[in-house]
Amino acid sequence: MHLEQMDVKTAFLHGELEEKIYMTQPEGFSAAGQSHLVCKLKKSLYGLKQSPRQWYKRFDTYMLKLGYKHCEYDCCVYVRSLDDDSFIFLLLYVDDMLIAANHLSDINELKVMLGKEFDMKDLGAARKIIGMEIHRDRGARKLWLSQQSYVEKILERFDMSNAKVVSTPLANHFKLSLDQCPKTDEEKKYMSKVPYASAVGCLMYAMVCTRPDLAQAVSQVCKYMSKPGKQHWEAVKWIFRYLKGTTGLGIMFSSKQSKPSVIGYADSDYAGDLDDRRSTTGFVFTLASGPIMWRSSVQSVVAMSTTEAEYMAAGEASKEALWLMGLVNELGIEQGGVPLHCDSQSAIFLAKNQVYHARTKHIDVRFHKIRELVACGQILLQKVHTSENSADMLTKPVTVDKFRHCLSLLNIH
Repeated sequence: MHLEQMDVKTAFLHGELEEKIYMTQPEGFSAAGQSHLVCKLKKSLYGLKQSPRQWYKRFDTYMLKLGYKHCEYDCCVYVRSLDDDSFIFLLLYVDDMLIAANHLSDINELKVMLGKEFDMKDLGAARKIIGMEIHRDRGARKLWLSQQSYVEKILERFDMSNAKVVSTPLANHFKLSLDQCPKTDEEKKYMSKVPYASAVGCLMYAMVCTRPDLAQAVSQVCKYMSKPGKQHWEAVKWIFRYLKGTTGLGIMFSSKQSKPSVIGYADSDYAGDLDDRRSTTGFVFTLASGPIMWRSSVQSVVAMSTTEAEYMAAGEASKEALWLMGLVNELGIEQGGVPLHCDSQSAIFLAKNQVYHARTKHIDVRFHKIRELVACGQILLQKVHTSENSADMLTKPVTVDKFRHCLSLLNIH
């Protein structure tokens, strides 16, 4: 498909206000003798709480008027069926948008219509959006997403451009816990000068967009945001050192499958949290051979066995699978049940066997949702060997060889 990019100039100024809002006169605007008066706003301005919502409502109304419909599973994705049974898609992120269609003429027609209604800037073929760089080889039917320039920028910002390179985001010797938080005034004074929250925030943006390899490490350092210690800061610098050697790493999507479909992998690390012994959930979903959704997070309750931890991880993953299944079906991909791979045979049996058991009655009801989804065929829970489970790197620090193998399984190059 052709992939074009557009930008809305001063997007929030297009919104129509529904309330009466008054503001003090801008500096240098008030006339002599009228400084006591206020301005009544007719349209939205930047800085108003209503502005983002009003801009979206204005844009949504116009797109529906053009014959598009927004997806129920993501209201910022617009789809329209064309005469030749193909589709045209528009994806909106605040004031940035991507338009995809089989024929460039259909995209150009939409661009003209949008230009008549809003003040638009045509950026041509998509190259970069919200910090993500898009590289395409249409002949080979491949697409790459990376954040090389963003990563280089944050390395320079935190003075890590010349750091010594390491092979994994977080090594095994980092045993982070609350005991390492500052206790003396000297330690507190030292950490007050460290830009910990800012650094973790920058790492988090890279992780969320194109770097699932950072998920487990960033999840760990996020837990100590309110009161970080020296060891926690050393872990953050270790992640930067890993980034230094992998600035060009990105996700590759390719059409290896005749019919692309969503495939999931779920895993857990039993009682890995040193503070309260909660387990870590990790899962990742792929489409067209590349990851499209991933998570690494501490479970909300303490699991009492490995089986229970794996079962809860699969339960959390199944909720995301349900949403992804609905979204891709709206985008024209015929997705039946979502295959969800788990390396725990006992957790799979627990999900497929809906019987009362004394050892499982304490598990929260919400985690048993997966049983219903498995029974009706929306989730196809399957066994995968631990060595081939790409979600393994999302639950704990792994060896260099295992880590590289996980990256290969997820088409991260």
